[in-house]
Amino acid sequence: MMDNAAIRGQPRALAAIADMVGGYVPHAVLLAGPASSGKTTLAMDMAAGLLCVHPESAARPCRNCRGCRLVASGNHPDLHRLAPEGPGLQVRIGKATDPEPGTIRNLIGELALLPVEGGARVAIVEQAHRMNEDAQNALLKMLEEPPSGVTIILCADDEDCLLPTVRSRCGRVRLGPVSGREIERWLGELGAADAPSAARFARLASGAPGLALAYARAPEAARLRGEAARGLLDMLTATRNDRLTSVRSLMLTAAALEAALAEGRRAGAGAGDNGAGSVGASGGKRRRQATGVAAADKDDPAAGDSEAAPATTPKASATDRRTAAAALIAIWASVARDLAVAGLGGKRQLHDPELLDELAAVASTLAPGAVPAFLAQLADVETQIDENANPELALDVLALAWPRPVARSMTRR
Repeated sequence: MMDNAAIRGQPRALAAIADMVGGYVPHAVLLAGPASSGKTTLAMDMAAGLLCVHPESAARPCRNCRGCRLVASGNHPDLHRLAPEGPGLQVRIGKATDPEPGTIRNLIGELALLPVEGGARVAIVEQAHRMNEDAQNALLKMLEEPPSGVTIILCADDEDCLLPTVRSRCGRVRLGPVSGREIERWLGELGAADAPSAARFARLASGAPGLALAYARAPEAARLRGEAARGLLDMLTATRNDRLTSVRSLMLTAAALEAALAEGRRAGAGAGDNGAGSVGASGGKRRRQATGVAAADKDDPAAGDSEAAPATTPKASATDRRTAAAALIAIWASVARDLAVAGLGGKRQLHDPELLDELAAVASTLAPGAVPAFLAQLADVETQIDENANPELALDVLALAWPRPVARSMTRR
């Protein structure tokens, strides 16, 4: 069923949605899985199937009827989409009276009306884990007593951020990482990249097809990612003060990467983007788009001061700074993992094979167990930043904890 689905690499999730479209349709569905794994695309596939007017349910979505065309163009009056916006990129609750568009309360009011086309009504809440407790409680009433014919689809990277009462009222469908081969084929089908580039983007995306497409649609992104990775490797042999200076510069590079990927997602948004159009989908528990930090002047003379790490530009908001720090930590984790793999002689498992020579050379100089210990510290610091720890200080801690090369005789012990 659902032969015309746009989702790729999620057969179990697609089968579950196909069963819902062709049979019993729950009033609420929770699509949970890693960022850029295709949740938004699968939600749109389900919406298209429910709003399709083809006489045979097995053929839905047909992609040719009036309902399917309206969904594809984004103009179906009975399809409502809600996504994070504003400072902090939150799904807002809205005013108690006359709530503004793009808020939970406004969505509730829209769903209380009769359908325009006379069939089903579908609401998609992207990045639903960005609803605060008040917004979730406001939506809870709708989940408990939904109007007839309404289906609410929640897409969440981290379902633990949702209230238990919200989760318990939803049918749950889990999405997982997509194989690199599947991502490569998909990028080829879209004509987004040649075979070698598709293979590299698939590796960099680590099972997230939407992120791979963002890399393909943003030529600068792969370069910036490589620049950040090489900067982190250079830090291994840097002095204490140079590490503190370098990590702030790399924070700006990571912010520029996030901004480039955001452009790539916008370029890839639409039918068949497999989640690339979702907001802030480059990884992490609560990753946000970075814009302000990316605008910082990386040629600031203060950046060369090795006595103290330079402060980020005052134009950068707290949200942008946390986003940049989280983005750098994601790259850091990937580089550290590749170091561990290279130290064991692995090649095919590397996230970025272009760094093989550098990784192999450095890995042999690190003490056994140093990289796994650092990876555990990375995870702890990522959680702390997610809980509003100062991002610059958190990165300083990581910069100083980044393993240093030791004598070869010591590494053999």
